[in-house]
Amino acid sequence: MMARYWIVGLVCVAFGVVTASQMTPQPLTLATSYELEQQRPISDFELTDQYGKAFTKQRLLDKWSLIYIGYTSCPDICPTATAKLSQATQTLQQHAPFQTIFISVDPQRDTTTRLHDYMTFFASGFVAVTASHKQLLPLTRELGFVYAMIGEGAAYQVDHSASYILISPAGKRVAVIKPRADEPGRLPQIRNQELIADIQKIIDKYS
Repeated sequence: MMARYWIVGLVCVAFGVVTASQMTPQPLTLATSYELEQQRPISDFELTDQYGKAFTKQRLLDKWSLIYIGYTSCPDICPTATAKLSQATQTLQQHAPFQTIFISVDPQRDTTTRLHDYMTFFASGFVAVTASHKQLLPLTRELGFVYAMIGEGAAYQVDHSASYILISPAGKRVAVIKPRADEPGRLPQIRNQELIADIQKIIDKYS
C-alpha cells in the first residue's frame, strides 16, 4: 500500500514539474538581442524633447520603445545608426505601437533646436531628448548605457555605448540589443534584419 502512495506521489510531482515548465515562458532564440531575466520598471525621470516639451516615464507607456544614446556632433556612427533605425522603425510600427528614442548625452551642444533639425534630417518620426548630466547620468546608468567626454575645447568627442534597450508598454526593460561581429577581426554591428526579427519575436512573446 505504501509503495502505491509513493508511486502516486511521484507521478503528481512529475506532473507538477511538467506543468510548471509549460507555463513558464521559455527564452527566445535571438540573433543580436538578449532578454533580461528581471524586467524592472524604469525610475521616474524628466528630460526635454526636440519640441521643448517634457519627456517623462509616462510617454513610455502603452507602446514599445527602443532607446539609444549618442550626440548630433558624432561624425559617423550616430548618423549611420539613426538612418538604419529609421528604416527598422517603419517596419516595426506595422507590427505594434512602437517608438524610437534618441537620448543626446551632449546637452552642452545639443539644444532643442539642434535636436529638432537633426531628427528632421535623419528620422523625422523619432523622439530626441536630452537634459543636464545630473539628470542624464542616473537614467543612462539604469538603462545600462555609459558615456564619457573625450578631449578638450569645443571639438570634444563623446565616447558612448553602441547598444540599444527595448522597453515594454508597461515601462519595463525587456531586452538589450548589442552589436556583434560575424567573424573575428570584423567590426561589430547591429544588422537591421536581425534587429527587426528579434524585436518582433519579443513583442509577440510579451503581447
